[in-house]
Amino acid sequence: MGRADERRARQRGGRRAAPRNRTSQQAAPATPAQAEGPTTTAVEPPAAEAATRAERRRAATRKPGGSGAPGKPAKGRIRRLFTWKKMLGAFFTVCLLGIGSFIALYMMVSVPEGNALAQTQSNVYKYSDGTILARKGTVNREIVDLSKVPKAVQHTFVAAENKTFYSDNGIDLRGMARGLYNTARGRGTQGGSTITQQYVKNYYLDQDQTVTRKLKELVISLKVDREKTKDEILAGYINTSYYGRGAYGIQAAAQAYYRVDADKLTVEQGAYLAALLQAPSQYDWAVAGPVGKKLVQARWNYVLDNMVGQKWLDKSERDAMKFPIPKDPKPASGLEGQKGYLVDLANTQLENQLMKSQNITRSQAEAQVVDQGWTITLNIDPKKQAKLEAAVKSQLTGKLDGKKRKVDNNVQAGAVSVDPKTGKILALYGGVDYYKHYTNNASRADYQPASTFKPIILAAALDQNAKTQNGKDINADTIYDGTSGRPVKGSDIAFAPPNEDDANYGNITVQTAMNKSVNSVFAQMGVDVGMKNVLKTADDLGLDTQNLQAVPAMTLGSMGASPLEMASVYATLDNHGQKVTPTILASAEKTGRKVELPDPIGDQVISAEAADQVTSVLTGVVDDGTAKASVAQNPLRKGQQVAGKTGTSDSNKSAWFTGYTPDLVTSVGLFGEDAKTHNQVPLTGATGLIPGTGRINGGGYPAQIWATYTFGVTKKAKFDLSTELGAAVQPTDTPSFSETPSQTPSQTPSQTPTKSATPSQTPSQTPSQTPTKSPDPTTSAPSTPSQTPTGGITDNPLDPAGQQ
Repeated sequence: MGRADERRARQRGGRRAAPRNRTSQQAAPATPAQAEGPTTTAVEPPAAEAATRAERRRAATRKPGGSGAPGKPAKGRIRRLFTWKKMLGAFFTVCLLGIGSFIALYMMVSVPEGNALAQTQSNVYKYSDGTILARKGTVNREIVDLSKVPKAVQHTFVAAENKTFYSDNGIDLRGMARGLYNTARGRGTQGGSTITQQYVKNYYLDQDQTVTRKLKELVISLKVDREKTKDEILAGYINTSYYGRGAYGIQAAAQAYYRVDADKLTVEQGAYLAALLQAPSQYDWAVAGPVGKKLVQARWNYVLDNMVGQKWLDKSERDAMKFPIPKDPKPASGLEGQKGYLVDLANTQLENQLMKSQNITRSQAEAQVVDQGWTITLNIDPKKQAKLEAAVKSQLTGKLDGKKRKVDNNVQAGAVSVDPKTGKILALYGGVDYYKHYTNNASRADYQPASTFKPIILAAALDQNAKTQNGKDINADTIYDGTSGRPVKGSDIAFAPPNEDDANYGNITVQTAMNKSVNSVFAQMGVDVGMKNVLKTADDLGLDTQNLQAVPAMTLGSMGASPLEMASVYATLDNHGQKVTPTILASAEKTGRKVELPDPIGDQVISAEAADQVTSVLTGVVDDGTAKASVAQNPLRKGQQVAGKTGTSDSNKSAWFTGYTPDLVTSVGLFGEDAKTHNQVPLTGATGLIPGTGRINGGGYPAQIWATYTFGVTKKAKFDLSTELGAAVQPTDTPSFSETPSQTPSQTPSQTPTKSATPSQTPSQTPSQTPTKSPDPTTSAPSTPSQTPTGGITDNPLDPAGQQ
């Protein structure tokens, strides 16, 4: 049977016929039955034939040459191992493992808290007119709400970094794969990222170039894209990115490159800032070389062209745009000079408000304020601030020479100026320089206010309708015994204070006692009113009385007080008894938060009549008393009515003048502080310009500073007072003695009272002298009395002997 027959037989289902064997055996003759049957019936192959086939298969696996050693596997075996079915199965297996691993990673990795550095910001402090006072913080960053960034400027960043930002899911798989590959190969930071990924890297992670960090970036980006809006992500991106020049965030960058706030950026400027993000140092116009400038301009054009392509910018408008050359770098505002004092007080007052509103500790409030991205606007008027600084320099610090006189190194000045109608602190002097003298002299409360406390005693007496020991009402015309060292009557504690220079004044009115700052009178008045009542009034007016004891010695101003506190007290008097709490804060806000500040003007704490009578009395201190030479007769004065009080502490360690016009209150203090040990020391001898003992009194340099500043910034004005008593008005009542005088007056008055006094003795001075000028309070100061009383003043401002 031929091969064709065999094939046909197999196709018909039969068995293969035995092959012809022409050499070994002859085919058996067919039997009759076989001959009659079908001729195609297959015959079983003999065993020898089967063996022959097996041998052929074995031989096919042997190497040529007949050695019998096994050869290479047949190609069919490799094909069977890498069939398309197996390869497809392996591919799906890998995909399933990858998907499973990613799901596990997605479940394990959560969105972390923002890293501390990304949240650290600088606080920005502004003057009342909006100009920058200072930036303070370890990182120059100020986070702004996206609503404060013009929409077109927002688009510049999207056009520069991620045109599909508004439609993608937060990741770029191809760029991510490229980044992973390059990282694994050690090729650094190559590879593209979306805005979402860059925000995640800046805010949630770090800048490490590791596979683990990039995988985390991928997962967190997907989650952030689901959890946050696109605007929130874009805001986070532009607020955390670094722009060069030490600026983090778009607000700091806008100031660093164009000296404007983010809301004032133009499209051209925004495109430059967006271009900067690719290479901040190389693209900074101020330091870039020719190549860098070409590259940044090309990048700038690329950004604007992309905006046109995205329909965010009209082509004609884009064609008209010119490259906005940035301004030269400007050193960040530091805290030199007075800036540090202003910033410290602003921080303290903001912390105080947070403590009160949130019921938190000082340390907790400080953690919320320091380097937390606040924009704090102060009430400080830059023009008044400059005037105050100039007044201190011209009247005091310009006269100090520490090389010639050691005491000159110990002189410290502090001052606070307040608007009594609003409570705004308009100017402040904290010391010679924040970096040279850290303590803020304007707010320090460790020096005695001395006689500047006396108006508080009178205010308490008037507000409480207090009476003398013999039942007489206390007012400006009440007569007291002004004998130095006279024991105070009615006190459980023995107290007999001397007057300055141990001067005796005999029987004098309260008005004269205030003019001459007579200690013995106000010590008695404090006991008459009740020291607890005096202490309460001091607290109501603005003095911190915590931990103070209500003892007669307080009448001499023996407690500690700051210029800020004394400005509060006198501002409340100027405001007709309505409480004034001076504040340096105009506003304090940060992203998503604005602090509600209390009203500096509070309740009525003493009656308007009491406050106004104190003001009326204090005009006498200026016109006829210890501040006459420096203030009333100052050539800069242009008719302004002035009320005020001088003060000089024991051992001359402090000297004060706190005074006010109807529209401005300013407290000036001088403090003797050892330059090395910081202990309190006398001021005596400072400047070397004061003859005699060289004592620095309140009517000297403090009053001169006050007058030079105040008369340079206030207009002509008069007080609107609800009283008929005091130096500012003509007396109408007969003066009443507080008690029978213990001795004959030391001198005959220069003028006769308009009404006779009750006691038989003639008073030592007119209770309220009839001025030689017109009684109109708006006119200039009265003429000098014909006689100078014991312990009186001199017209020489450099020799204010006896002034207190």
